[in-house]
Amino acid sequence: MTSRPAAVAPALPTPAAALTLTLSLALALAAAAPAGAAEMGTADERAAAVAARAMEALGGEQAWAGTRYLSFGFAGRRWHWWDRETGQHRVEGTNQDGQSWLVIHDLDSREGEAWAAGEKATGEQAAELLENAYAAWVNDTYWLLAPYKLRDPGVTLAYDREESLDGKTYDVLTLSFAGVGLTPGDRYWVWIDRDSGLMDRWAYVLQNQPPDSDPTAWKWEGWQRYGDVMLAPRRVQVGSDRVLDLSPIAVPDALPEAAFTSPEPMAPAPEEEPAAGGSGR
Repeated sequence: MTSRPAAVAPALPTPAAALTLTLSLALALAAAAPAGAAEMGTADERAAAVAARAMEALGGEQAWAGTRYLSFGFAGRRWHWWDRETGQHRVEGTNQDGQSWLVIHDLDSREGEAWAAGEKATGEQAAELLENAYAAWVNDTYWLLAPYKLRDPGVTLAYDREESLDGKTYDVLTLSFAGVGLTPGDRYWVWIDRDSGLMDRWAYVLQNQPPDSDPTAWKWEGWQRYGDVMLAPRRVQVGSDRVLDLSPIAVPDALPEAAFTSPEPMAPAPEEEPAAGGSGR
């Protein structure tokens, strides 16, 4: 299941609505375990070595393959619950008018059920909500999990340069896409800390922008362990005070059955402060 950038349809609260940000969609994450070596995208020798070291810093291939359940927020406007093994996914939130919406669906078939303002959606409304929920999953999971996706099928990874930044030494890699997804012309750069092996920032130029556009850069902050893997809950745009919050993140041993069966809301109450960490285990 490899799809790539398109704008999240306006029925869902995009970061532009919540934060006045221009965010990209990127590679969808497969609901199954990560691709094996035979299914990896292409990479030059040095880039492949940096990517392998980054995966080890994140917890390693085995830990990632064993991470079945994830839940997280996106910009305080929508929340996800995901079973990577079965492909079941739930997302709920509010739109720009403050109306609640909820989708429970299967990521492989893209079939499921949707609700708007507590009422079961049908027809075109349901189809639109299902399409938007898939697009939100594509976008939001990449903002959470991009460093796990460096060797995905269709990704061309290359070593760009060594760079000293903020007192650290980074290996900078470039990502391009070999004719996969919705916007294969997008370009990404990722900064891998040579000491920690973690990705501290990324930048991108989208295919609908002029090729000589300045990349939009974001810091990835707050790296910590959730379950057996490392995740960072906070993105800060370089040169701006814009912040994208992905909390509360959890990597539990299981999700409640109701997550994929019940339309009862599961999102944090508005008065609750988002949790910054914790594995949920």
